[in-house]
Amino acid sequence: MEGQTMGSREEILAKLRAAPKPFTDLPKRDTYLHMVPIEDKSPAALRKRFVEEAKKLACEVSEPASHADAIQQILALVGENKSVIAWDFVNIPLPGLADAITAAGIQIADVRDGSVRVGITGADAALASTGSLVVGSGAGKSRQASLLPALHIAVITPDQIVADLETWFDAQLAKGLQHFRSAAAHVIISGPSRTADIAMELVMGVHGPTRVHVVILP
Repeated sequence: MEGQTMGSREEILAKLRAAPKPFTDLPKRDTYLHMVPIEDKSPAALRKRFVEEAKKLACEVSEPASHADAIQQILALVGENKSVIAWDFVNIPLPGLADAITAAGIQIADVRDGSVRVGITGADAALASTGSLVVGSGAGKSRQASLLPALHIAVITPDQIVADLETWFDAQLAKGLQHFRSAAAHVIISGPSRTADIAMELVMGVHGPTRVHVVILP
């Protein structure tokens, strides 16, 4: 950085880039095995597999016939709650949702409000192999919306359903990893929060949402 003092971040990155690379004598693999292989990668098969795997994780999944039906389902899920935490609606792929929430008298709460019971987000990808959601955070995409409330509603489109995490990583690599550079963090959500640390008893919702509801748009 000419004419400037190198900051701590740049200094650390420079040291890492200059460090000797491990295992340089190993041959490069042409292909890597997928952890959970999927044979049929047609859109219909991936969608079916995602729904099956998500339900195994105790996710709720709805597949509304229209955008209007999707909005009504989301309003029904919000129920009597008068506020929600949500991503900026430009990042949720459901036109009309913002107006419908406003018309229903539902307020968009501050992301730090721990009393809010419902969070609404989009997702970056849905993984058919495991029924997981890839959820990035950043500007207009609060991580609290998916991690804090008791109910997390995730709205996705069919073309966001990919075979597995490796497939999604390959797609990001082909795009120059810009998605990773622009996001503050990524979380892979596999169903509601759960723990079995104490006496091997499964308890849901200890560290985050008790319910995860995925809305797959038409």
